[in-house]
Amino acid sequence: MKTGIIGGTGGMGRLFSEVFKKAGHEVLIAGRKTEITWEDAARLSDIVIISVPIRDTISVIHEIAPLLGEHQLLADLTSLKISPVKAMLTSKARVIGFHPMFGPTAGTIRGQTIVATPARCNEDDLRFFKDLFEGQGARVTITTPDEHDRMMAVIQGLTHFKAILLAGTMRRLGISPADTESYISPVYRIETGIAGRLLAQNPELYADILCMNPQVPAVLEMCHKAFLEISGMVNKGDKDAFAREFLASRDWYGSFCELAQKETDLLIQEMVNW
Repeated sequence: MKTGIIGGTGGMGRLFSEVFKKAGHEVLIAGRKTEITWEDAARLSDIVIISVPIRDTISVIHEIAPLLGEHQLLADLTSLKISPVKAMLTSKARVIGFHPMFGPTAGTIRGQTIVATPARCNEDDLRFFKDLFEGQGARVTITTPDEHDRMMAVIQGLTHFKAILLAGTMRRLGISPADTESYISPVYRIETGIAGRLLAQNPELYADILCMNPQVPAVLEMCHKAFLEISGMVNKGDKDAFAREFLASRDWYGSFCELAQKETDLLIQEMVNW
């Protein structure tokens, strides 16, 4: 089986080229400066995978879609799924959208989650990818493009927004992480560490994740509503209302609260011992 990865010179493309090579497949890597062109990869491959920045994905798909036939399978590795899958369906190829829930610095797919959004394919196609990814230790979650983007608006959009908001608030207050070092707690270090990890990366990636997912604005609007309600309790000194809010969210989280406490206790202990 010959697999062509368009954008294969990027971090995620390189990671998945190794995944397919490890599974015994011939891999064609096509980038802007490679000898193999996008058109070569599209025409010569049984499986064509798009692994380019989110903002470029749709245009690249439309460029190669006319070159593909029914005997081929077209997939992408983008953080959004509704628009890329819709674009891939303009080809004659069979179509599955993928979203690796990790960055290329992971170095391996072992222990990681890969979301699959099959759109126009058969059971054998889906089984092929499940066996390949799960055979190398990944977990495959199957869903629809719409449900994927709805979940990503929270899993990525809300959490990334919160980290950027934390850093932006500290910057506006004139308080740097270094200023807080003498007062630090493990939980605070985890929170600021997540923000710092995000800020160490490409701002265009996070701009695309937040700005290009049409589901994100509704999530942030609800976040804003919750902020106004909870900050109102704090500003008024209404401890009873705050306690009711706190306990309502605890009930909503359910048994996850105990699991999260155990997991973070282990993480904190490792940080203290490091």
